[in-house]
Amino acid sequence: MPRAPAGARALSCSAVTDAPAPPFAADPGARRSLRARLRGGPVARAIARVDVRIYRLLREDAQSARLESPIRRFSSLGEHAGLWLAIGAAGAAVDPRRRERWLRAAGSVLTAYLLNTALKIVVRRKRPHLEQLPALIATPTSLSFPSAHASSSFAAARAYSALMPAGPLYVTATAMALSRVYLGVHYPSDIAAGALLGTAVGAAGRR
Repeated sequence: MPRAPAGARALSCSAVTDAPAPPFAADPGARRSLRARLRGGPVARAIARVDVRIYRLLREDAQSARLESPIRRFSSLGEHAGLWLAIGAAGAAVDPRRRERWLRAAGSVLTAYLLNTALKIVVRRKRPHLEQLPALIATPTSLSFPSAHASSSFAAARAYSALMPAGPLYVTATAMALSRVYLGVHYPSDIAAGALLGTAVGAAGRR
């Protein structure tokens, strides 16, 4: 993917908020934009500016044409918590002695995904959109906060880590969450909120 022109890097946060609507189908109710956060007080402004800086870092400096396709395919595995629910189902099938624990852990992943969806409808933050940096993957809606990929991934990492090695789980969950920023469909704060939500819900799946 060609790097953005030098002028694109100089865009301010206000320029981001002036960008036109995303090219993908926008949810007409998604009204909470970056501009609203910039007007929301010093804490909201600080978060918004950090969001844009990290977003640009992953969308510009870390971009590689060779990585786009594999990252897109990897990220698509997390749609609707598919990868993580499949792991739970497989664990329950091959480990009958701990089947109840696997199903309880998988249930916490599904719960995190459903709670995340409900929060998105309430918060209604729009996904990031910079005219010079279009998203690299399609999304079901334009709702952004929190990230469902992050919430389901970290719920799975927390819940399944009682049943399998934690290291690979958390590495995969982190990569899955960050892939959404790399592909241009989430702000870093969407990821952070989703990870916190997922971790909290996933803890219940370990009991």
